Amino acid sequence: MSVNTALVVSAHSADFVWRAGGAIALHAARGWQVTVVCLSYGERGESAKLWKLPGMTLDRVKAEREAEAKKAATALGVHDIQFWDLGDYPIGLTEQAFFRLVDVYRDIHPKFVLSHSKEDIYNHDHPTVTAWAQNARITAQAHGHNPHQKVLGAPPFFLFEPHQPEQCNWKPDVLLGIDSVWDKKRAAIECMAGQEHLWEYYTRVALQRGAQAARNSEKAIKYGEGYQSVFPHVMETLA
Repeated sequence: MSVNTALVVSAHSADFVWRAGGAIALHAARGWQVTVVCLSYGERGESAKLWKLPGMTLDRVKAEREAEAKKAATALGVHDIQFWDLGDYPIGLTEQAFFRLVDVYRDIHPKFVLSHSKEDIYNHDHPTVTAWAQNARITAQAHGHNPHQKVLGAPPFFLFEPHQPEQCNWKPDVLLGIDSVWDKKRAAIECMAGQEHLWEYYTRVALQRGAQAARNSEKAIKYGEGYQSVFPHVMETLA
């Protein structure tokens, strides 16, 4: 029996935790195999707490960030987490890395993909990554690219929430209730010791999206995540 798979393309090593940890844990708990690709460690732009420690080096920052992300991935039930070490601020998206991501698409054939918002005036790595990941999806669908491989179908592509959505023209059209796995997401959040200042912020975000999900579903939902879809939803019924 085939296993359902999903792909998360994370610009930095903590992004998948704050923005998609609930979706990852929810699907992992249902037997899905979720692959997370961390393109960089966020070692230059998202590790201020670590850089304030005496004698800190770039290699030590990267090692700390990787250890944190691995612990978080375990808490969430991630099947495979990959660290590509492409640098950050700005991120270095090479041609070699592009075709490596195309191969990931072809290898796992995800049922859905999660990545960043199309705009983020505070972090240009994020929209750069999501455009790149969507382009890799297109190449993975091309019959003429490595024709000996099975081509990718049409997995839905969802954009997770940026840090300041109002400034990024991001509006969720998918609200996901994550009450059953909130303890796992919170545990993963607390693995990210280098960005402790964000722990309570993203707890508040989860409460906000949970309240919106409850209002739009008549279900008792406390914690949620929001996503913006890129492609139309293809459905057999509207309810």
